[in-house]
Amino acid sequence: MSSKHFDVLIVGSGLAGLSAALQLPSHLRIALLTKGELNEGASAWAQGGIAAVMAEGDSFDAHVQDTLVAGAGLCDLPATQFVVEHAPEAIRWLMSLGVPFTEEDGALHLTREGGHSERRIVHVTDATGAAVQQTLIKKVLAAPNIRIFNHHMLVDLITHQKLGLPGQQCVGLYALDEQTDSVVTFSAPHTILATGGAGKVYLYTTNPDTATGDGIAAAWRAGCRVQNMEFIQFHPTCLYHPHAKSFLISEAVRGEGGLLKLPDGTRFMPTHDARAELAPRDVVARAIDFEMKKQGLDCVYLDISHKSPAFLKEHFPNILERCRQLGIDITTQPIPVVPAAHYTCGGVATDLAGRTDLAGLYAVGETACTGLHGANRLASNSLVECMVFAKATAHAIEHAGLAHPLAIPLWDDSRVTDANEAVVISHNWDELRRFMWDYVGIVRTNKRLERAAHRIALLQSEIHEYYAHFHVTRDLLELRNLVLVADLIVRCAQARHESRGLHFTKDYPETLGEALPTVLTPG
Repeated sequence: MSSKHFDVLIVGSGLAGLSAALQLPSHLRIALLTKGELNEGASAWAQGGIAAVMAEGDSFDAHVQDTLVAGAGLCDLPATQFVVEHAPEAIRWLMSLGVPFTEEDGALHLTREGGHSERRIVHVTDATGAAVQQTLIKKVLAAPNIRIFNHHMLVDLITHQKLGLPGQQCVGLYALDEQTDSVVTFSAPHTILATGGAGKVYLYTTNPDTATGDGIAAAWRAGCRVQNMEFIQFHPTCLYHPHAKSFLISEAVRGEGGLLKLPDGTRFMPTHDARAELAPRDVVARAIDFEMKKQGLDCVYLDISHKSPAFLKEHFPNILERCRQLGIDITTQPIPVVPAAHYTCGGVATDLAGRTDLAGLYAVGETACTGLHGANRLASNSLVECMVFAKATAHAIEHAGLAHPLAIPLWDDSRVTDANEAVVISHNWDELRRFMWDYVGIVRTNKRLERAAHRIALLQSEIHEYYAHFHVTRDLLELRNLVLVADLIVRCAQARHESRGLHFTKDYPETLGEALPTVLTPG
């Protein structure tokens, strides 16, 4: 076991973490921790694009208004204006780094997605996240002040309180080095949590295996407020196929004319909402869920076969190819789709500089709750939020100065043993994801939430005992975090006595006149 000191610790290697690393001054010594490899985060999976006002005729006010409408009145207006007004600057920054955005007639090609009143989605065909991610990874690997720690998973944050010191401050973290199977101590005056969301708390998700709520759980344990965790966005169109794990069918397919149909070819969205296929994600996901339950369907179908093969090849080459590999020709056949957990709209409460309740601790991207997304994230607002807040956080750190490093005790595992029943972890993980899907999914009730809360309490006691007696492993740490995040989701859902945005409950189907965030405080 060892101790390492840096000026800034960044946990997570998605767009938020990479952007923060590159926006920080080059004289700062930065440690970038990722629990897998650099390219394994959710950002690389983002297909649609990045929302920004780049076209004549579009306006900041229109983008703000679209965000507020999708967010069901719960978006924080200053945060929304802040992101929207800095979005074009973020696009220009990516262009300066060499991101190959799709162009048409010498200008950026802008597509449109559900909930947007204008074409404002900047994209790289249908693989925007991967293209942006690869560009930033190259820049990070070439930066001499940034050191990468692959296969390092956050165990817990180190705070003044843990060290018996006065004040609320974060001074570092413990991380499990999977390659040496040891816990490493990292100290720094500034720590940025950019660990993404918690989609793996659900049985069906578009998220990668890394999305286990690590940053949200660690911040809560360290004493930070968490808010709006009841708002889990279910993407309406995840590919339904036994051999397709979490493959997303981009929102842009509907934006470019894709129609949702029942197995007999009947369209159903116009009967649910006047905006039909271009309604916000929560509306579309609930409509699909309703039709599947009503008709006993395994899936519905997204049909864009009325577009020419040349159009589909130009706009959706990756979706076309992935479906072809699975025996689906989208030029002649509809795509089988189901809703799946996609985005965590809530998270660690932050200000407009990414600061949390703990001095020295910041949260950026899906880990954070800035107030931008409200009760439902508008399509393609997530990647731009990552970049805008990464820059704001880097600016805050640059002007905060560097404190003298503290002597931090090393991780002590002298009183634990190797686990002899790893099956307990896999069983609990499976049980958690199934009951969260059944009881805390797209449509909720008081009784379902009570059932989930009861099971969570049992799992938490089991996991606490396990954690106290055995060496930590990635599986154990992720399960510990997911059960805590599940608890936060259920507690927030139980506290909201209305239906708003992504939170729909049969017991409180009406929306209240005043929109208030759900804020949970530890202790």
